[in-house]
Amino acid sequence: MVKSELIEILSSKADVTAPQAEELINMFFDTISEALTEDGRVEIRGFGAFTVRKYKSYDGRNPKTGERIEVPEKKLPFWKTGLELRQRVDGLG
Repeated sequence: MVKSELIEILSSKADVTAPQAEELINMFFDTISEALTEDGRVEIRGFGAFTVRKYKSYDGRNPKTGERIEVPEKKLPFWKTGLELRQRVDGLG
């Protein structure tokens, strides 16, 4: 499923127009992004949780030249699936 399909489904199920559904979905994703940007955590019970993981800097190698490069520390979003969603996908729920 892609974002446009999600918008179509929301607009039909919630009886709102497609632009309204798109605005709601954009607000939802923007809110999650803002919370993660501020090193927050977003948990949707039964569905899963978004967190930010911090990685230290390390020495790496350029695969083309073999030259050593320093990879700076970074933060990346991480997703952990909730138990209820895992069970539904696995056919147990």
